[in-house]
Amino acid sequence: MIMIEVQNLMVFFENALALNDFSMKIEEGEIVGVIGSNSAGKTTLMNTLSGLIIDMRTKEKRKGGERITIYGKIIYRGEDISEMSPSDRVKKGIVLSRERHPVFHESSVLENLKIAGYLRKQSEIREGIEYACRLFPALVALKGRKAGFLSGGEQQMLAIGMSLVVRPKLLLLDEPLLGLSPMMQKMLVEAICRLKDEFGTTVLVTEQFARPVLPIIDRGYVIENGMLTLAGTGRELMDNPEIKAAYFGI
Repeated sequence: MIMIEVQNLMVFFENALALNDFSMKIEEGEIVGVIGSNSAGKTTLMNTLSGLIIDMRTKEKRKGGERITIYGKIIYRGEDISEMSPSDRVKKGIVLSRERHPVFHESSVLENLKIAGYLRKQSEIREGIEYACRLFPALVALKGRKAGFLSGGEQQMLAIGMSLVVRPKLLLLDEPLLGLSPMMQKMLVEAICRLKDEFGTTVLVTEQFARPVLPIIDRGYVIENGMLTLAGTGRELMDNPEIKAAYFGI
């Protein structure tokens, strides 16, 4: 069953085209990857799926700043959510974990997890924190530590854990491996697999580091300059010589 479908998505920042006629589908229970270099359009795609682009457009319009124009449709479980607010998308189960570990540095790990669940009831927040700690047991020992004193890898665990508190049906991971050590990358990749296998979460992950991601995805899309250039299974992309040359350095 199709969970979410992107139809002919185009996003302009003033006259700069960030996404150009981009289409994709994600089935329930899949791990899908979007692979691309810096400035390929990956974060714009995630911001559009999560609804953040709607807030960005509104804020820019109020202050007379950069004009953001969006064309195309996003269909989630048969419903057009193209103009839906980010908070309403979260309520429907679409949750974004943004790049570069966006946590509240002056708050403790536990406080960060509680803040993430502000749209939920207290009982649901407690369950969500337990859920996050099951996936990342290391967070249990760090609960009282301020997030600003965590390592990059620990902050990334916390950032993803905050996304899990609201029990997403579709988890959007924007470059989760960025700047992490190979050991921490391996741990996060294993956690993504557990999200699918143990918790039944559908995952969309964007990355420029294709090597650790391609073996775990069911299907993948390659994006360059905002355009879809290639699509296939994880195995097909791994075996593609163009992908090897562009993203594996071989």
